[in-house]
Amino acid sequence: MTAVAWTSGNSLELLENGEAFFPAVFDAIRQAQRSVVVETFIIFEDEVGARLQQVAIEAARRGVRVDITVDGYGSADLSAQFIDAMTCAGVAFHVFDPRPRRLGMRTNLFRRLHRKIVVVDDVVAFVGGINFSADHLADYGPTAKQDYAVSIRGPLVDDIARFEAEVLQPVRPRFSWRGLRRKSKAPDSVPGDSMAALVVRDNDQHKTDIETQYRVGLRAAQRDILIANAYFFPGYRFLRDLRNAAKRGVRVRLVLQGEPDMPVARFVATMLYDYLLSGGVQIYEYCERPLHGKVAIVDGIWSTVGSSNLDPLSLALNLEANILVNDRHFSSMLQQRLESLIESDCRLMRRETAPRRKIQRVLVGVFVFHFLRRFPSWAGWLPARKPVLRSIPAPMDEQAEERP
Repeated sequence: MTAVAWTSGNSLELLENGEAFFPAVFDAIRQAQRSVVVETFIIFEDEVGARLQQVAIEAARRGVRVDITVDGYGSADLSAQFIDAMTCAGVAFHVFDPRPRRLGMRTNLFRRLHRKIVVVDDVVAFVGGINFSADHLADYGPTAKQDYAVSIRGPLVDDIARFEAEVLQPVRPRFSWRGLRRKSKAPDSVPGDSMAALVVRDNDQHKTDIETQYRVGLRAAQRDILIANAYFFPGYRFLRDLRNAAKRGVRVRLVLQGEPDMPVARFVATMLYDYLLSGGVQIYEYCERPLHGKVAIVDGIWSTVGSSNLDPLSLALNLEANILVNDRHFSSMLQQRLESLIESDCRLMRRETAPRRKIQRVLVGVFVFHFLRRFPSWAGWLPARKPVLRSIPAPMDEQAEERP
């Protein structure tokens, strides 16, 4: 298990949904003086993507170094015109694992860049589960997503900036993390008093770090575990830790999707309901709109916010990033938000109201449990090329180059 590099003296702010996240990020980029790094799974060419494009272009034109990295699967539909507008202004635009379509279908399904990280001037960072798309805004309609992110100031930003510099090194050799501090800031000055850490999952040295930290929290819990996660299909050991916690008297609650953006996500999650409910775990389905959050709180002190779902893709294939927090005030704020969801917009699942155990479901359930036991080893059989970042050059003439 890789040791977690906890830092103290951080100031953390919980950001709920696009209404809080987008203004905070865009305002930070507008104030940027030296550097902006954006790493995200999805940018769509909608009102949110257009605002990101605008503030990125404005920053680049005033001399700020701007790097934007997207996933080749999640952002496969970005037009050349959208990207060219930024690269012509000096924005460095990178694509993770760009691959051509085959018969009109995206082929880079496995091992996706699923992180959502923004770092501005090595002073403020944002980490969470929110993509740059309008479906994270409430006025999008019934399919608007419920999600969370965290704004960070303090020593942890240095760790995040250093991590992003290492990610960008193959495409920006002169991109280096300097850990610069404001000269006006006293050497011992810190913006807050929160303990926090960055934990990532990759396919090299950190294959199980996020799942391991979750399980450390579950096994240490004494009173209360509250997890809200969009795509819930974790490994067998994770499920066993949940049941064991409930059996030793810990109140264990899961908030899962009741109105999923992908119906199959709820279907596979319900395969686990009977096993968890029979062990004393409480399951709530959020029914107001699709749940996209990936957060948890243990005993009102330990919490996590990030991009990692609790499913095979996130736990064994994708590149993910979460923030771990050891702070009663922040964790209490996050818990209050989730308690509000439970009270107003969730239905409690009971064994008598859970999907009936028809013979088909029993057979599928047996398969599910064997799958969960063995998936970590099976994941090694799936495509695992060396991660590739490709930078999109600015067009040399009026006709942009063909995009991947």
